[in-house]
Amino acid sequence: MKKAHTGYALAACAALLGLSLTSAASAADVTKLVEPCFDCHGKDGNSTEADVPSIASFSEEYMGGSLKKYQDKARPCVETEIRSGSKKGTKTDMCKIAAALGAGDITQIGEYFAAQTFVRTVQPFDAELAKKGRKVYKLKCYTCHGDNGSLPGDHAGILAGQKMAYLREQLKHFREGKRPMPKKMKPKMDALDDEAVEAVIHYYGSIQ
Repeated sequence: MKKAHTGYALAACAALLGLSLTSAASAADVTKLVEPCFDCHGKDGNSTEADVPSIASFSEEYMGGSLKKYQDKARPCVETEIRSGSKKGTKTDMCKIAAALGAGDITQIGEYFAAQTFVRTVQPFDAELAKKGRKVYKLKCYTCHGDNGSLPGDHAGILAGQKMAYLREQLKHFREGKRPMPKKMKPKMDALDDEAVEAVIHYYGSIQ
């Protein structure tokens, strides 16, 4: 009886050890998967580059959807320079990066960055434009981008405190038809002139 009990104990320990090793291996795999993202998007997804978005706290749904759009080349594949790491100075684009990812990779990347904390960017902005932009936000953006565009659960990325240069580029892509625009967004965007769009960018940039 004692021998049988010892056998059960050993089996249980082996199972727990196996689980522990599997968890460690999984964590290592995730780290290996997301580390290349840090070379442009910064440690844990908080970018230090003016034209590269911070992606920490982005929802799994938004991150996954974005990567799949890049795989389908439904978003512009803008060439950029890798900012740090072993490939620093070389050129790439998000479509090339996304093409190398499987469905499981995308899920793991989404889960990892959703668990990180978004750090708002301290950046210069025009106070008068930001004041106008707040009014535009209340009229045109509020229903889909709640709490000043700071809610990951909106599944639309985080706009509050995001890099203004990045926001400017993406809004340009939307307006030029280069990036798919949600049906609810299009009539509201079409109603805005250049000054109103720039004002909204300064409003989001003013949230620091």
